[in-house]
Order: sequence, then C-alpha cells, then structure tokens
Amino acid sequence: MVVKCNSVGLFGLDGFMVEVEADVSGGVAAFDVVGLPDTAVKESRDRVRTAMHNCGYGFPVSRITVNLAPADIKKAGPLYDLPILVAIMRATSQITCDVSDSAFIGELSLSGEVRPVNGILPMTITAKEAGIKKLYVPADDSAQGAVVEGIEVYPVRDVPQLIAHLQGRNTIEKATAPEYVPSEGFVPDFSQVKGQYEAKRALEVAAAGGHNVLLIGPPGSGKSMLAKRLPSILPDMTFEERIDTSKIHSIAGLLAKGQPLVNERPFRNPHHTVSAVGLSGGGTVPKPGEVSLAHNGVLFLDELPEFSRTALEVLRQPMEDGAVTVSRVHSTVSYPCSVMLIAAMNPCPCGYYEHPRKVCTCSDKAIHNYLNKVSGPLLDRIDIHIEVPPVEYDDLNGCSDAEPSAKIKERVNRARQIQLARFEGTGVTCNARITADIFPKVCATDQNAQEILRRAFDKLGLSARAYDRVLKVARTIADLEGSEIIKADHVLEAVQYRTLDKKYWSKG
Repeated sequence: MVVKCNSVGLFGLDGFMVEVEADVSGGVAAFDVVGLPDTAVKESRDRVRTAMHNCGYGFPVSRITVNLAPADIKKAGPLYDLPILVAIMRATSQITCDVSDSAFIGELSLSGEVRPVNGILPMTITAKEAGIKKLYVPADDSAQGAVVEGIEVYPVRDVPQLIAHLQGRNTIEKATAPEYVPSEGFVPDFSQVKGQYEAKRALEVAAAGGHNVLLIGPPGSGKSMLAKRLPSILPDMTFEERIDTSKIHSIAGLLAKGQPLVNERPFRNPHHTVSAVGLSGGGTVPKPGEVSLAHNGVLFLDELPEFSRTALEVLRQPMEDGAVTVSRVHSTVSYPCSVMLIAAMNPCPCGYYEHPRKVCTCSDKAIHNYLNKVSGPLLDRIDIHIEVPPVEYDDLNGCSDAEPSAKIKERVNRARQIQLARFEGTGVTCNARITADIFPKVCATDQNAQEILRRAFDKLGLSARAYDRVLKVARTIADLEGSEIIKADHVLEAVQYRTLDKKYWSKG
C-alpha cells in the first residue's frame, strides 16, 4: 500500500512542496529513495532505520521504496528524514491518524532526536501558501516558523514526542514567536568619533538615501571606525525588509536559536582574501554570498585595492540590479542583494600621499598601479566619494561632545519616510534605487540647480551614470532638508561627493 505525507524543499530563496510517498511490499529486503535525491537524502535510509530501532519502533524487513515528488527537482539536505520516517510508520500502520493537512521537516539523529535544518522561514511561508495547516519542525527552529501567521507550527524534540502527539497521547504546544529583545553591550556610536565632520555628513546622506560610499584617507584617520558606526544611523527596518533579510540568513544557517528574524540591518565585513564566489555566492548547491547576506544592510570592504580584481568586478552587476544570479550546470538561482556598499582605502601603497605631516615614499607609477586596482566602472557605481583627512590634535583632545547617533538617525528616519511615501506602489525603497521610469518626476530641479549640473557635467566629464547618481544624492540631500524641489545648494553638495576620483585617479 502506498501512503503519502507532505514536506517542503528549498531551491535558492524559495521553497517548494514535496510529496513523500512510501511503499512497503514483499520481496528481498531493500530500502530505496528515489526522486532525484542528493547524497545527504540517500543517507536518510540509515538515519531513519537506526532512529526507529533505537526509539523502540519496528522497522519492516521488506522492500521499501520512498519517492520524493516532483521527481524532476533535485532534493538536497537531511531535512527529509522526519517525513520519510512518518511515511514508513504510516505504511506499516504504526501511525493511523490523517496527516493530509500537515507537513514535516527535520533531520534525525541516530537516537531519534530531531536536529535543526537551514531555511525553515522560507519553507514555512511556502507551506502556508500551499494550504498546509500544521507544520512540524525541529524545536530549535520553531521560533522562525512561528513568525509566519496563518499556520500552526509545532516544535518537535524527538520522534517519540511526535508519535505520541499524532496518536493523541500527548499534545505538543504550538510555537509562538518570542518578543524582540535588543542586544546589550557596547554599541558603536558616532559620538565616539572625534572630528571628521565632512565624513559624518556624507555618511548621514548615504544612510538617508541608501547610497554607496568610498572613504579614502591615510592610515589611522578613522575610515574603519566611521564605517563600523554606520549601522547606528541606518533607518529602522520595515517588516517586509526583516522578512526578506531573515529568509537569506535562515538559508545560510545564521539565525541564532530563538531568533526568528533579523531585527538590525546586517553589517558584513569580509576579509580582503575573500573569493569572487564568497562575495557573490555559489557552490555545488548555490548558497548566498556576502553581498546577499548584507541584503538591506551594509557590505563593508576595508582596504579595497587589496581585494582581487575578479572579486571586485563581480560586484558590478549586483550593485546595479540589486540581485545576483548564480548559474550552475543543474540550476540557476537568484538572490536579492540591495546593499549599501561602503569601501575604504588608502590613497597610495604607503598611505601618506599628500599627507600634511608625513612624507609619501611611493613613486608615481606605484601610486597609479595601486589606485587602478579599483576600476573606473566600479568607481562609477559608487555615489559618494569622501576624503577622510588625518584628525587634528585639537579635535582629539577637545572635550566637546560630538553628536550622537540617535540624533542623526532621527533625521535619517524622517528622510526615509519621505521616500517611502513618495515611492509607494513603485517597488522602490530609497533614492539610490530610483528607476528610469520615475526618475524625471521625482528628481525635479530648479533653474539654478540645472545650470550647476550642466557646468559640472562638462567640467568633470561625468558619465551618464554618474550624472544620474549626482541627482539621486541631491534628491536625498533635499529630503534631509524637507525640500520637494532639488535646489542649487543640494546639487553643489552632491557634486562635491564626485570630485575625488578626478584628484586621485587622474594620476599616472
């Protein structure tokens, strides 16, 4: 007799329903799993057999065939252990209840414990959309599933607990999403940064509009310190952003136990030895890379020229499109990557080119070769270029309090709320993501601003992309001031953020 139960698979960022069919028949004892399983799924045979034996349940000495449908989609990972066990126990009448409205996900230990798996959040969303009423998941993952409304999520610790629940002997309590508790401890704050007022202003503009930033300056000037404090002024995440970001972190297995959602914007800081695959994502089964793990947050690349040219160039398309596509022989997967790129670098190999107090020891050729490790097309995609000069003694020794992050964040939140209201229904979330179809309407300028733009375009030799980015940054500056029209002062400040590439990259 063939029996069925439901499970959920994972393909990229999306889940898909899997029907687990089990047939127990006479003949030579065998246990086959079909339906395009990978090695981890095939090994379910040994885990299920041993778990049933160690939990005191009878394992049939018969020919067992388990099919995972649809058979044309590859099944990966150990998450099918639990539904395979349930299907076999139903086929041998050790479970007699109806489970047609339920789905099961989980890896089994040899003793029958249910271990956590990656991707519970997107799989729970898929199960709900498919009409599943009850979802049984590992206890450690239940908080993720409980975030999704409209489906009952049951935390399962081990096989005996699940069987007792299904047979009505002992009820498992439904999981509930835990309340968000802010993390305690040291929180980097802009009030800890002495001086660097221009850089702070540039990062405020970047945070308000979601713009990419390049910080360039000598060692010890505070580039990394500024970048690591950027999350403290980023606007609050919307619920949709939290769900989208949490799905990626769930797939990557980065959500902590009891943490159902990512509540703070991600800050990813990969080492400069990271590979192109590490940045963009990949692997035999494509997994999200650093650029996707930073979705709706910050990707910080410190010592930018030290990254390999291949790794940097792979960022060009994701920065433009807000998504990265990973293609392999058997599959093509897309992951979102709407990130703020914050890059920091020295102006030369020794770090002291045009330093006011230290002498640069680099030749012109060495400076040229160092700077040109960063390509023009990549620079063109960075909205704001800001110089971070050495900090003066009076700033370091001064006792005046710098503006805290909380006050800056208030201004950033107000500007972002203006943008969310402006772009409602368009799919655009911030000024950095303005699309061509609405660009002329939302970036209206007065006559003086147009004249300044014309002069800047001719004098600086701006590309069409750079021109658009200047206007987007000006739009953000206007939002910070509450102005509906982009004025001359807004354009002047935005143009100022595009001049450093001419100062440095024109060398050689």
